[in-house]
Amino acid sequence: MSTLKEDALKYHSKFPAGKIQVVPTKPTNTKRDLSLAYSPGVAEPCLEIAKEPSDVYKYTAKGNLVAVISNGTAVLGLGDIGPLASKPVMEGKGLLFKIFADIDVFDIEINTKNVDEFINTVKNISPTFGGINLEDIKAPECFEIERRLKEELDIPIMHDDQHGTAIITGAALLNSLELVNKKIDEVKVIYNGAGAAAISCAKLMISLGVKQANIIMCDSKGVIRVDSPNLDETKKQFATTMDIHTLEDAMEGADVFVGLSKADVVTPAMLQSMAKDCVVFALANPNPEIEYELAVSSRKDMIIATGRSDYPNQVNNVLGFPYIFRGALDVRATKINEEMKIAAVRALAELAKKQVPEIVNLAYNEKNVTFGKTYIIPKPLDPRLITTVSPAVAKAAMDSGVARIQITDWEAYNNKLMARLGKESNFLSAIGNKARENPKRVVFSEARIIIRYYALPKL
Repeated sequence: MSTLKEDALKYHSKFPAGKIQVVPTKPTNTKRDLSLAYSPGVAEPCLEIAKEPSDVYKYTAKGNLVAVISNGTAVLGLGDIGPLASKPVMEGKGLLFKIFADIDVFDIEINTKNVDEFINTVKNISPTFGGINLEDIKAPECFEIERRLKEELDIPIMHDDQHGTAIITGAALLNSLELVNKKIDEVKVIYNGAGAAAISCAKLMISLGVKQANIIMCDSKGVIRVDSPNLDETKKQFATTMDIHTLEDAMEGADVFVGLSKADVVTPAMLQSMAKDCVVFALANPNPEIEYELAVSSRKDMIIATGRSDYPNQVNNVLGFPYIFRGALDVRATKINEEMKIAAVRALAELAKKQVPEIVNLAYNEKNVTFGKTYIIPKPLDPRLITTVSPAVAKAAMDSGVARIQITDWEAYNNKLMARLGKESNFLSAIGNKARENPKRVVFSEARIIIRYYALPKL
């Protein structure tokens, strides 16, 4: 039996190598087609754009093209492996953009760790793109890079390692607190990890109502305190004056734990010291801060989420970034602002409370997925995500004044979103293909018909 390593290398190297490609979107079968696609016909849209620059969205692919850009300095689970080694991850991100939101992607790997060089490179290539997804750039450089690019460019820009995790975790927090009947402005939140994702999660939770004074953040040296030496500006804002020094101290009586650090730093005793009906987000990948089975055996009143697909409540960025960019692109937003992120949070939280379609139950080989402690956020293969998150983000862009296009017919927009992916055919086809791996039989005796259905592997 082949190993995961062997299968992964074969998957990526099989011809054609990699995971994405560029394909024509117009006919190219005749001499006439080619004369329209290139010389001499291509001159006409060029002249129109020269007269009216905004016509670039009318005559080119810019409006549906996102750059996934990295220098490979903070690749999830792998660290600073450089731009070349990061390319399979960036191609994978492009694949997810396409299959979930029909957004085209060029992955761009930049060979520099210098902030100014990185920013200048992105600015110089930005006319090509309708949006920019920054990826796997280490802190604290990632904060300055995103901030300056958002100030200097007029297209949607988001560092997904920061905001993607924050948005999904924010939705999970809202629903978890509702289930345990706790008020968001009263909960004590402990962070382990003080990198890009943790800082962004903390800021977003404050926007949602968590009091900054109720947040304690730890890094590899322990609790971040006002008297901690060599604090950078991003950590200073979460430094505490409380007389606590270790993660173990911090977790005593805490309502919420957010782990964005490394495996096995949390013990059962730490969980048992937390407040009644606590919420634990152990998001280190590939192995969480405490093993899932160990955590759930430690106490029964806890809600727990991880970054893994083989346990309930997976915090997966794919719930956010494709649909956030889809909504932003569709109203030609000049940025992705706080209002748009909050709209995505609330849309995800509300979707988890709605009745789950049977197709989702089938996709995850479950009988009845319902809102509760083991289902606080939607599943990644829920086909309603695109028509829930994208419209919410688009509307927030319009309401906050950063949209250059106004949507007036929301039913037509939702239909367009569904049509983009051919959900009724493509999604069902994918489910069917997975199901055939493990066929079962169900007998309807009264109808005297034997119907074959397919039990799916967990995703």
